[in-house]
This record gives sequence, structure tokens and C-alpha cells, in this order.
Amino acid sequence: MLDKLTQKISDALRFVAGKSSITEKNIDDAVDAIKMALLEADVNLRVVRRFVNATVEEAKGEKVLRSVDPGQQFVKIVHDKLVSFLGDTEPGPNGKSAQELQLKGPDTISTILMLGLQGSGKTTSSAKLALRLKKEGRKPLLVACDLVRPAAMEQLAVLAGQIGVPVHKEDGAKDSTKVYRDALDYARKNMIDTLIIDTTGRLQIDEPMMAELSRLKDASRPDELLLVADAMTGQSAVDIAKTFDEKIGLTGVILTKFDSDTRGGAALSLKTITGKPLKFIGMGEKPEDLEPFHPERVAGRILGMGDVVSLVEKAQEVIDQKEALELQKKMEKENFTLEDWLNQLRSVKKMGSIQSMLEMIPGMQGQVSEEDIDKADLKTQEAIISSMTRKERANHLIIGPSRRSRIARGSGTSVAEVARLIKKFEKMRGMMKKMAKFNKNPNAAAQFMQGQTRFGR
Repeated sequence: MLDKLTQKISDALRFVAGKSSITEKNIDDAVDAIKMALLEADVNLRVVRRFVNATVEEAKGEKVLRSVDPGQQFVKIVHDKLVSFLGDTEPGPNGKSAQELQLKGPDTISTILMLGLQGSGKTTSSAKLALRLKKEGRKPLLVACDLVRPAAMEQLAVLAGQIGVPVHKEDGAKDSTKVYRDALDYARKNMIDTLIIDTTGRLQIDEPMMAELSRLKDASRPDELLLVADAMTGQSAVDIAKTFDEKIGLTGVILTKFDSDTRGGAALSLKTITGKPLKFIGMGEKPEDLEPFHPERVAGRILGMGDVVSLVEKAQEVIDQKEALELQKKMEKENFTLEDWLNQLRSVKKMGSIQSMLEMIPGMQGQVSEEDIDKADLKTQEAIISSMTRKERANHLIIGPSRRSRIARGSGTSVAEVARLIKKFEKMRGMMKKMAKFNKNPNAAAQFMQGQTRFGR
């Protein structure tokens, strides 16, 4: 995510970050490098100029040049400016930030109008948003009002089935406002508190589409008008958002394919050009791969500072706290089994790609490429353990030559690969026991590290 931008800005900041004293020339050089990085990232020229001017004005003040650690002070200024250009983190009168959905309480029906061009990921994002709201305790209804694109209603129905959310669709319908009114009646009768309306889309903006959307907006009086745009299109996404806002009015934007966007031009330009907040980002193809947009976290990732908070949140979504405590006890007693290992492998897969997780760790941006991660090995491990019986997973010591042959056949691997996995597992169990002890006794950890250093291990 934003790999190229992160690499170039990190390089520019590295030049001044560690200096005990910096000059205006140092600042000019660093800012010039950042300016080029932003332009290459397809950030709007107006935005780049504003960012550069604001950064230079603050960075050349006495607060930086005469501070105890001017290099770090300069990095903080760049970070704060990035945050302000990405979004507004200050809570409004209702206690919510601009990035949050402004929905009514559960006793009243809220409406979200999903807008966007064909191919932007509007229907998929509607389902992803419905799943997120469902997890938050709301009762959403997906409404199929895209009556133009072939199979749009069917696609929404399939996605709704996958996430366990009801859908309202009317085959052969011609009037989207009638479909909405019928959906509203259904919602009132079935204790629904949120309507998510998937609207019509075209390959490009045209008057008939805008006229239909205007009618639907007037009929539904939505709480949120969210544009779904493709992050990979850069400035085109910003231009589309500007047009939709002028014609229909927007309350926010969802950027899809954000995980594949190496440049970041759309994210950095949207708020300044349109004045509308970026509310969610699409981080993959799975239904749960829609994340709230946090300007300060994204700014941290752009500057190579990582995003540990998001990483912890991802872990909390898939790892049960009770299970985690039980796992720790197993590690301490060396009762960790192959069944436990299989569960951990599956939990990691639920958290998303390993590369995206590594990018959230400070200092790891750009250090690990897709090629460096052996995904095939993880799949092989899962296949081997899945081919074992429950008794074998519970006690790996019973897996002799004949069992290894059967497991190899069942997993499509070799006996050598099965033996290698078991050996790896035994070594990992020993390491886990040591780590569990160190967590309880920091002094033991320090003594172990000293011993490793003393004997040159």
C-alpha cells in the first residue's frame, strides 16, 4: 500500500531526521524531495503546492531550527501536515469525527446511498459496509436499486447471502424510487435500522444517471451519500468525486483497491479538492476487507512509522481473548499441539495478506516484497496438518513412517516435507516455552540474551 510514496518520503526524511542541527538548505532539499514524491504519486498539483508551502513556513521557524532535536521536529511537522491533508480527526458537535458515519440511533431508520461509476466496486462495497454495520450491532438491509447493469441485483443477492444480511430486490423493476419505498415498508415491518441502497452506475457520468440519482436522493433523504471510487485511478477518482458532489452532493468517499494503490494520489487529494472526508478504504476482496479510514494511521504508514494500532485491531477481530489465554498456558506447559498450530495458521489468513500485516510494523515498509513471502509454504503446512487425524494433531510423537506416508499422500506432498514440518514444529514448541517463561520473568530473558552475547551465539 502506497509503497512508492512511502519509500521516497522516507528517504527524504532520513536525510534530516537524525541531524542534531539542520539549516534552511537541509529543509529545502528535503521538501523538494517530498514535493517530487507527491507529484509522482499523482497528487493534485494544487494540493502539492499547499502542502509544500505550509510545511516550509512552519519548518523554517525558530521552533524547529533552534529546537533540541530539529530533525525529529521536522518529521513531526511533515506527519501533522499529512494528517491534516488526509482528513479531519477532530470530533464534531455530535462527538463523531468527519470520517465516521453520521447515522441515526437504532430506533430510527437511517439511509445510506451508495454512488459510483460502473466497475468502481459499488455493489461489493455495499455488502462490505452492511457486514461492518452488522458486526457493530445494527440491522442493515441491502436494497438493489441498480436497475441498469445486468446481473447487478443478482450479485447483491449473492453477496447478501454470504454475509447473512437481508436484501430487497424487485426483478423487472423500472423505477428505483418505488423499489426504495417498498424496501422502506419492509424495513419498518422487520425492525431494520439501516438501508444501504446500491444505486445505478454507468461507465461514465451522464445526465440520465444523475437525474435518476437526484430523484432517489429526494425520495430517500439519505443520512449518507457515499461515493465509491477506485483508488488505482488516481486523479480521475478525485475528478469523479468533485463532479458527483456538484451534481448530487456527497457526505464522504469509499476508496476501493487501496491495498493495491502504490501511489496514493487519490487519498492525498480528495479532502483538499472536494472538502469531503474519506470514510472507508477497501483492503482486499473478502467481505470483511473494508476498514475505517484513519488519517493519522495512514500518515504514519506513509512516513514508514507503521500502524501498530490497526494491526492489533485486526488481531482482536479474529483472536478470541479466552483462546489466547488458553494458548499461553499451553505454551508454558509445552502442551501446544499441531491442532493449535493449524488454528493459528487459519487466524493469520483471516487477518489478510502477510505483506499488509508486515507493512503495519514500524520500519518494515518496503523491506519485504511479495516475492519474499513464501505463501506456498504456508499452504503446504496447512495441507499437511489438515491431512492428519485428530489423534496425530494432538500427539505428533505417534506419527511414525507409515503415518507420514499416508499424510504425504493425503496432502499431495512428500514424506520429507512431512518430516520437515514435524521437526519445525518441535523446534517452535521449544522456543514458545522459552518466550512464555520470559514474559513472566524479564530477568531470565535478560540473562538469556547476555549469555547469547557472551558465547557469541
